[in-house]
Amino acid sequence: MKYFITTAIAAITLAGCTAKDPTFSSFYSEAGAKIDSGSFGDATMNNMMVQSGQQDYTINLARRFASEVNSTVNFAFNSTVLDADAQATLLRQADWIRQFPEVRFKVFGHTDLVGSQAYNRRLGLSRAQAVVAFLSAQGIDLDRLEAVASFGETQPLVPTDVRERRNRRTVTEVSGFVDNEPMLLNGKYAEVIFREYVASAAPTSMLQGTTIQTGGGNGG
Repeated sequence: MKYFITTAIAAITLAGCTAKDPTFSSFYSEAGAKIDSGSFGDATMNNMMVQSGQQDYTINLARRFASEVNSTVNFAFNSTVLDADAQATLLRQADWIRQFPEVRFKVFGHTDLVGSQAYNRRLGLSRAQAVVAFLSAQGIDLDRLEAVASFGETQPLVPTDVRERRNRRTVTEVSGFVDNEPMLLNGKYAEVIFREYVASAAPTSMLQGTTIQTGGGNGG
């Protein structure tokens, strides 16, 4: 009798777990009964990016951009005005971006910790929009500036409650490749990464009779 009661209690407990625990419920349901919440699609997309090379080469290109160009511009307190230094930096960013028409970029806006979070989020967004507008004026297609985002005061470089210029900034980052770009079929992302390296390093050779004239590239 005691064994029967114990078994009954265990069965009721298991049934309760089965009803509440998604692991139990999905295990005891027929295949396909559980509706996909979207994570499967995200995992599939991530797998496709890895297999095609897009994800790795996006990371490599982002590192290259950050190493070759200053990705950050700074602002005066409570201002979205791009001063001379900021404009010079953005001109260099625009020159770099023009080399890679297959690549998208994202601009993030930041503020220091003075003022309310809501105001600073709007201010960070306005700063990012000012950068996007400047890059667009240099001939960069707005479709390639994937998004404008604001972190406001949530990611300070210098954790201080007082005014700090280094926190008042925007950061431009590589975010991926342009959708449906015909040059990128069959995962040819490596060609994009190394194209300008090869172009800048390759000598120019001209065959004139039996004489080969070779001139250096742009690099030193």
